Amino acid sequence: MSGAPDDLVGVLLAQSLVAWQIAGRVERAPDGLIVVHGDTREVRIARAPADLPFRWMVTADGRTRGAISLVAVLRQVRAALDRSFVPNRVRIALSPLVPS
Repeated sequence: MSGAPDDLVGVLLAQSLVAWQIAGRVERAPDGLIVVHGDTREVRIARAPADLPFRWMVTADGRTRGAISLVAVLRQVRAALDRSFVPNRVRIALSPLVPS
């Protein structure tokens, strides 16, 4: 597989840093990982192995977590680099359409 899709992910991450007003840069490591450098932290993003239920693996502060989509990757990168970011959690539960 060519690096073109991963290159586009790098562009998306770089533009996201601009939109979030976070100082940093995105580069491709020699081993093929995408590395996002912030002021004090580094986030490494790799494609997940085929035997995992995730598409991406995101490593920040020595902790590796799976991400099922690019949206999940962006959320993890922002949470690692933006100390003021508070992620919104969505909870879906069954309930009647009309309260009784």
